[in-house]
This record gives sequence, structure tokens and C-alpha cells, in this order.
Amino acid sequence: MYLDLLKLTDRVALVTGGASGIGLSAAEALAEAGARVTIADRDAGAIEAARAALGAKGYAVEGTVMDVTDRARVDAVADALQARAGRIDILVNNAGIARSEIPAEEMEDERWLNVLDVNLNGAFWCARAFGRHMLKAGKGAIVNVGSMSGFIVNRPQGQSHYNASKAAVHHLTRSLAAEWGARGVRVNAVAPTYIATPINAFADREGAMYKRWIDSTPMARLGEPEEVASVILFLASDASSLMTGSIVLADGGYSCW
Repeated sequence: MYLDLLKLTDRVALVTGGASGIGLSAAEALAEAGARVTIADRDAGAIEAARAALGAKGYAVEGTVMDVTDRARVDAVADALQARAGRIDILVNNAGIARSEIPAEEMEDERWLNVLDVNLNGAFWCARAFGRHMLKAGKGAIVNVGSMSGFIVNRPQGQSHYNASKAAVHHLTRSLAAEWGARGVRVNAVAPTYIATPINAFADREGAMYKRWIDSTPMARLGEPEEVASVILFLASDASSLMTGSIVLADGGYSCW
């Protein structure tokens, strides 16, 4: 019974930022559970590379070019997926950027607006567009990728813009969950620690910043994309059927200290 709750047989899922990192691992996890997965990403070449990589593992996934900050394109992709598949069961709102290492007093307007536009506005445009179809069907699951940075202030790098954007994603998660819960649509989020993905590649593994990250984490390591994807799979599945508005920390214990 319990393992069956994790199965997503024939459910229709879309993963934003799905061509690499956490998004690619999430796409694989959902596909392994039986979902019909579409990867959405800005980079057409990266989408095809991701599809080839998953295809080599036996998972046939679709791909579509989509910038989450383009509201018209987001709406069009959601409508097209609904028309093609006849349903939308799962949305993984993973697309995000950091552009860290900038003190607040030196923050350029462009950098602040860009990070908030992708991380917060993009998450809302996608939740709104795909959520409309879920609400009409009376069922669906949205999983937002937040961050432990929505709970704590990272050190030593300055990233007030990123931290604020992820805290907002967490409260957006709760707000949508409260509005849509009685209408059959669950909205939850995962809040990861530093994960070994390109977004954290700026940190020199022999440098002081990386050492500070590790020393601040009880498990004394970065997370791996598949460890976050496992949480996403759980939140997207019926195994989490009583959960909505939850922000699940997957931080290696970072927030304990």
C-alpha cells in the first residue's frame, strides 16, 4: 500500500528549470515513478541534452522552451500541455537563480529585480497558469523549490536578494495552499541546503567560503540533486496527501545551529 502511494503512473508533470541540477533529477524521479514528464527550460540545447540523458536511462520525456519570467509564454505552455495531454497533475517550480556574493549596499537595481523576477514572479506566473487547469479539474500538486535561505541568512556571502526571494516563495506556497486546499490542489515546497549544482559552482572548494558552508552544516557536506528530487517526488505523490502549505527542510542540519 505505502509504496504504491509514491507511484505517479500516467500523471502529467512539468518541471521548470528541468534541464540541469535539481530540476533534471526531479524530472528523472517523476519519470521513474511513472509520470509523463515535460522539461521546461530557457535553453533549447540543454533541453535536448537532458532528454537524451534521460532517454539513455529509459525515460522518454518531452521538452519545451520557456522562460518563467515571460507570462505570455508560461500561459501558452500551460494551455498547450492541457490541450495535448488532457490534464496537468504536477508542477515543479524549480527554475531559479542566485547571483550571490554582493553586499546589500552595493546591490544594483538590475540584479535585485532579476533575481526577484525569476525566483518569485516566475514561480507565481507558473503556479497561476498551471494551477488554473488543476483547479478546473479539482486536483493537482505543486511543488515549489525554496531554500534554507528563506529561513536563515547565509554566511559569508551577501545575498539579500536571493534570501528575500526564497522567503517570499515559502509564504507564496502557504498562501496558495490556503486558497486552493479545499479545491483539491496541494501546494508545498522543499527548502534545500547548498546542493552540488551549477548554481553553487562559484564557490572554490579549497576556499574559505566553501569551508564555512561545510563547517556550518552538521552533516559536513553539500547535498546532491537526487536527495532533493526524492523530497519533490514525495510531495508530488499521494504519499503526502495530507500535506499542503508545508516547507520541507532538506538542509543537512544547517538550520540546527
